[in-house]
Amino acid sequence: MTGAYRIEIVPYQARWAGEFREAGVAIRRALGPLALRIDHIGSTSVPGLGAKDYLDVQVTVACLDAADPLVDAFTAAGYRVLAIDRDHRPPGDTRSESHWQKRFFREPEGGRRTHIHVREQGRANQRYALLFRDYLRAHRQAAASYEQAKRELARLHPDDIEAYLAVKDPICDLSMAGAELWAAASGWHIEPSDA
Repeated sequence: MTGAYRIEIVPYQARWAGEFREAGVAIRRALGPLALRIDHIGSTSVPGLGAKDYLDVQVTVACLDAADPLVDAFTAAGYRVLAIDRDHRPPGDTRSESHWQKRFFREPEGGRRTHIHVREQGRANQRYALLFRDYLRAHRQAAASYEQAKRELARLHPDDIEAYLAVKDPICDLSMAGAELWAAASGWHIEPSDA
C-alpha cells in the first residue's frame, strides 16, 4: 500500500517504555482476563534501537477462535479493529497456518499510535515476537545491523510500506536463525508478562 503514511526511523526514545506501561494498563483494563499476557514488542521495546515512532504491543490470548468476546472488549473501550488476520510466515515453515494467525487492533481515536497484535498462547508467532525482542536486547550488534537495514529501507521506500515489509520480514527471519541458536545455548525462555 503506497502513500498510507511516511516511513521514518527515529532515534530511540526513553519515553517509549513509559508509553508502553500506560498502554498496557489501558489494554489490561479493557480486556481483563481475556489477556493472558501483554508484552512490549517490536523495535520500541529494545533500548537504544531506532524505530518508527509507534508502539507495538502483543496481547496473548488462550484462543483466537473465540474472537468475538475479544473484539467486543476492544471496541467497547474505543479500540479500532483492523482486518489483518495473519503474520508473515518464514520461508520453509511447515507448521499449520494456525501458528501464524492473529488479530490486529489500533489505539482509540486520538490516542498514542499503537499497533496491537493479538496472538494465541503457544503459537509460533507469539514466541517469534518475544524471542526476536529478547535477542535484539541481548545482542547490540544485531540490533544495530537491524536498525541500519530499517533506515536504508525507509530511505529507499519512504511511502511504500509493502516494499518496506517485503525486505524487512526476511531480514527478521535471518536474525531469527541466530536468535534460535542463542535461545538453545542460553536456555532462553519466555519471562513473565510486561503488563
